[in-house]
Amino acid sequence: MNGVIVIDKPSGPTSRDVVEEVKRTLGIRKAGHTGTLDPLATGVLPVCINEATKLVQFLALDDKEYRATLLLGVRTDTLDTEGCVLFREEPRVTREQVEEALMGLMGRRKQAPPRYSAVKFRGRALYDWARRGIDVEALPREVEVYNVRIEEIRLPEVTFTVSCSKGTYIRSLCAEVGETLGCGGCMSVLRRIRSGCFREEQALTMEDMKAQEKKSFLAAHLMPMAEVLPGMAVIDADPALADKLRNGYQPDGEILARYHIPFFSAGDVIKFTDGRRLVAIGRMLCASDELVSGESKKQTVRILRVFND
Repeated sequence: MNGVIVIDKPSGPTSRDVVEEVKRTLGIRKAGHTGTLDPLATGVLPVCINEATKLVQFLALDDKEYRATLLLGVRTDTLDTEGCVLFREEPRVTREQVEEALMGLMGRRKQAPPRYSAVKFRGRALYDWARRGIDVEALPREVEVYNVRIEEIRLPEVTFTVSCSKGTYIRSLCAEVGETLGCGGCMSVLRRIRSGCFREEQALTMEDMKAQEKKSFLAAHLMPMAEVLPGMAVIDADPALADKLRNGYQPDGEILARYHIPFFSAGDVIKFTDGRRLVAIGRMLCASDELVSGESKKQTVRILRVFND
């Protein structure tokens, strides 16, 4: 059993809790998710099963989309409503000011991870340090907010959707808007509605199901590895090449020139399939127009991962 199951994470359990439940239900030993959701958050959590755990490093790079609710006038130590309230006041802001502050989130920025987050510092999660009363500063990361769309303003709450790069903390964005408006703010609701190609409509809920029913349900919705990363260029290998790739072969120009090669540049990541199965993922060492049929013995792809599906 190899593939990806998209779970609709409920509020309360951690992402790791959800992964462990999937493992218990399916009776498997290997599984991992592609991007942590806070316990408060709900929504799209792709869980990779067995061989598909090798895809986590690629899927974790995907951009994300969230629907969030910002509570203005409240500052907390965790930047969400689950933390201790540090300050509270009546937000005296206009709709126009709120819209301007939210639109100001778009673009690239350096963002420091919140004190209460799973980011590691000297081998420990930041929330471990915070709970011990020790202030540490993790290095800021560059993130990008691609788009913000306001859905409802009903003060003191504002609901909006945001599409962003991996590693963007929506709690921090909510707190930033609150500071911009001068009244403070924190996140009260968060739902991930998209993670890369995985969407809210695909997400499965396991609540109110018996164990055997749950197992059959999850197995029936297992997404094959070859269907994951649909935007990645693909080379459909014949059985002979597929076997060589599984045994450690690094393709040269002579071999690849025999296949239909989509356009790609040096550095592009591509996948090799064998019919409906995923065989390998590699990084191009040259552009596709540099391949010369029957002449080049030079390595043209560095294989990053091999799959035994």
